[in-house]
Amino acid sequence: QLQACGGGSVQAGGSLRLACAASGRTRSNYAISWFRQAPGEGREFVAAIRWSGGTTTYYADSVKGRFTISSDNARKTVSLQMNSLKPEDTAVYYCALSEGIITSQVRRGDSYPNWGQGTLVTVSS
Repeated sequence: QLQACGGGSVQAGGSLRLACAASGRTRSNYAISWFRQAPGEGREFVAAIRWSGGTTTYYADSVKGRFTISSDNARKTVSLQMNSLKPEDTAVYYCALSEGIITSQVRRGDSYPNWGQGTLVTVSS
């Protein structure tokens, strides 16, 4: 199970930190990712952290340099630090988990069978 929290309202240029807590056992090779869905839009990949031997992070071009994904040492809580927020970042943010995922699948929402509830992020101009 995944539990997401940390959404809220902020003015443009501000920061928010989202957290996603994973419960239950996972394999050594898995990824936890953040996706978002703006009103009237499709789901969009935001960022991911994948463990497969080492740790690899992935970012959408639209958030690179502004958002940072990280995890705790137990790899059970994944945070998304969002800085320099823009009105176009407004969306419901979802975390998702997939085991045995490979790099080419990381940015695809259909690669993730496990989803948390969404948390709303609103950025006003």
